[in-house]
Amino acid sequence: VQLQASGGGLVQPGGSLRLSCEVSGSEFAINALGWYRQAPGQARELVAVATRDGATKYADSVKGRFTISGDNAFKTVYLHMSRLKSEDTGMYYCNADHYAYSSVPGDYWGQGTQVTVSS
Repeated sequence: VQLQASGGGLVQPGGSLRLSCEVSGSEFAINALGWYRQAPGQARELVAVATRDGATKYADSVKGRFTISGDNAFKTVYLHMSRLKSEDTGMYYCNADHYAYSSVPGDYWGQGTQVTVSS
C-alpha cells in the first residue's frame, strides 16, 4: 500500500485548504484512512479518520472546522480545512489502516504535506 499526499501550503488565519491522499496498491484491504499532524517539537496527533463504512472521528480541536471524506472507491481521502488557526500549522500525514476502528494508527504512512497558517 502506498499513499501520496498533496495540497498543503501557506494560508492566512481564517483561510481554507484541502488536502488529498491517494491510495495505491492493495487498497481493497484498507478500511480506515486518516490524517495525523505533527508540529515542531510535538508528538504526532490524530486529526481525523474515516472508515470504509462511513464513520468519521475528529480531534476536538478541529471539530466543526475540518471535514474528512473519501471517494466511493475509498481510494482517495480528502481533508477539508476551514477557519484555519496558527495552531493548525504542522506536517500533515495520511495514514491507512486495515482495521476500521483501531485505537492506534495503521501501518501505512504517506510522505507528509506541510500546512502553515500565518499572516
